Amino acid sequence: MLFWELMKDGGPVMWVILACSLVAMFVFLEKWFQFHREQINVRELVKGLINVLRRDGYVEALTLCDNTPGPVAKVLAAAILARERGDEDVRQAIEDANMVEIPRLESNLSLLGTIGYIAPLLGLLGTVFGMMGAFQTIQQSVYLSAGALSGDIRMALITTASGLCLAIPCYIAYNYLVTRVNSITLDMGKASSEIIYFFAHHRNAENSDGGGVTDK
Repeated sequence: MLFWELMKDGGPVMWVILACSLVAMFVFLEKWFQFHREQINVRELVKGLINVLRRDGYVEALTLCDNTPGPVAKVLAAAILARERGDEDVRQAIEDANMVEIPRLESNLSLLGTIGYIAPLLGLLGTVFGMMGAFQTIQQSVYLSAGALSGDIRMALITTASGLCLAIPCYIAYNYLVTRVNSITLDMGKASSEIIYFFAHHRNAENSDGGGVTDK
């Protein structure tokens, strides 16, 4: 097979490149499925929570958050739980939840970026090994032919091409996943702002109603 011929002719560096490619593929698929599972309609979630919280249905709101996947629901659940406990600083509860959810979103992304960065270097390392072998062949041969150098030059070209073929998809996958993380983080910020605004407005409405009853 062509694959095994390339692996054999490319030398030991090719096995390192192959291992890196498997790790990169696993990381990308794992993150892609994670983001796909946690993809929700944030606007509908916030709208549903506000409708429930207008009736002071904290238990129902928390149940809705628990049944909704994704970090946005977890952040909103932390805010609602803090409000139910009577905590004054709901923002702090949201920040604490963000400190848990954002690292989980970003997990293993640095590994994918690192593989994309070092893949051309691995190809260059294989190129150096191939050129070293070629010069050694030149040094040891009295009558030099093109066939004597073809194996080492082939190894140099195979590793260089393989490193680039790994690096390009890794950079594309890394930038795609970072964009998804930024989008989810932005949704978390918007949803948090809306729920904080609702709590502040709802509290003012309660105080106004309470004041009217007292005046009577």
